Amino acid sequence: MAQALGLSRETFAKLSPHPYLLANLEPASDQEVPARSNGRAPNEVRQPIVNNSSLSHAHGSSLVRLGDTTAICGVRGETILTSSIPNHRPTNPETELLDYDLLVPNIELATGAAPEFLPGGPPSTLAQTLSTRLYSLLHSSKLINPDDLRIWHTRPSEQIANEDDPMAEDEGDVAGKDKYVAAYWVLYIDVYFISFDGNPFDAAWGAMVAALRNTKLPQARYDADRELVVCSRNDPKPLTISHIPIACTAAVFTGKETDRPTDGKFWLLMDPDRAEEFLCDESITIVVESSGGSTRILSISKHGGTVLSPNLLRSKDFLAWATRRCEGFVKAIIGDS
Repeated sequence: MAQALGLSRETFAKLSPHPYLLANLEPASDQEVPARSNGRAPNEVRQPIVNNSSLSHAHGSSLVRLGDTTAICGVRGETILTSSIPNHRPTNPETELLDYDLLVPNIELATGAAPEFLPGGPPSTLAQTLSTRLYSLLHSSKLINPDDLRIWHTRPSEQIANEDDPMAEDEGDVAGKDKYVAAYWVLYIDVYFISFDGNPFDAAWGAMVAALRNTKLPQARYDADRELVVCSRNDPKPLTISHIPIACTAAVFTGKETDRPTDGKFWLLMDPDRAEEFLCDESITIVVESSGGSTRILSISKHGGTVLSPNLLRSKDFLAWATRRCEGFVKAIIGDS
């Protein structure tokens, strides 16, 4: 029997990634189903796998895997006295998280997670960009209830009677003279990529949301005599996470770098892998929350390109995909709680 000549599919995909992906998305025969180089349909996503409480010495943790992209998130709380916050004012309870930097996300791309991540270098542009985007979404989504991070203290009644502070009324002590916020919890939220195969934002955000739902902070009280916060491990208190927003990312492939004309065609590749991100110049991330049969869009961020139009983003097909993605991710997070 004659031996078949030619390159294997894997070799062809590495040598000519654009033509290979385009040939799979636009097959010559109508009997062939359009597919991506990884075998997935254009609107098919990698099913998330979520494992909570993955770290023993964190207040909350979770590991999220999307195919070969794996991110582990650990949350640890540290206390800070209001007297140590230079710009602290008791009159801004609605903006505490942002004003006092009570949420501190950080991204680390581990050496060996992907070939481009080398040891000994400074934080990459990708890591810094992801940290900034996650920081912004943490605040805009209002995922954390500020009251969960407040540590209250009640003054003794005799101290209130003897206290004569004419500035108290000017500063607007909304909690009253007897009860006030003496300290806060600061949440350090670290995301560490063990393996990397594209779509890091969805994986990092999913791991962060799952870890925060898993977080339990110790009981804390302010000791006025010693001027410090005393914590107890007995009966830790979970964070109040009332909703679960999910990030859904897609990339636009046009095949424009190939010799084969596309006639203005493009393909929306949901949950792109690392190879597809390299071939695409445009991407879209939509953050949605699905509950009670309705879907609410929290944010939309678009990067590069001019293909995606507002009409496409408002289309039923696109919103239906985002809803399915959200429901699947939420099921994975809650199912392992």
